[in-house]
Amino acid sequence: MSPRPAVILETGRLILRPFLPEDLGPLFALYDDPEVRRYFPGGTLTYEQTQEELDWFLQGGDPDHPRLGLWATIHKESGRFIGRCGLIPWAIEGRDEVEIAYLLDRAHWRQGLGAEIAQALVHHGFEALRLPRLIALIDPANRASIATAEKAGLRLERHIEHEGSACALYAIRAPSPGS
Repeated sequence: MSPRPAVILETGRLILRPFLPEDLGPLFALYDDPEVRRYFPGGTLTYEQTQEELDWFLQGGDPDHPRLGLWATIHKESGRFIGRCGLIPWAIEGRDEVEIAYLLDRAHWRQGLGAEIAQALVHHGFEALRLPRLIALIDPANRASIATAEKAGLRLERHIEHEGSACALYAIRAPSPGS
């Protein structure tokens, strides 16, 4: 077993931490579930694709954005891996953006955990990282993800095509100083 990693964020019920090699099994189970991956272009991922992604995380992710990335989502009460979430850098229509991302296994849907994650990511993005704005790229048919983004304060800005897929772009700006 790997040494205990640093906690990136902690909420009332969750710990967000860097990935560990032993996260491969539960990460693959997450990525191999057609219902979990229903709104992702390309659908489910193979074991090999999941291993490649995990290896990238373990090597530090994007060297140009070391404070951003995806993290393991751990349920405090059970200590189990239940998903992945984080902040992802994108260039969209010539503009640098940072997306809040959240993905939970089905056993943890409809418990408010997605909103808990999204709210924590927004707070972290604005308070710790001093980002001016955050976005969420959501399949317009994914009502649950839209509701989660809205609970975190994001609002529909426009519809775009991103990497060949139609997306609703939700956004939130950092609060003005003193507000």
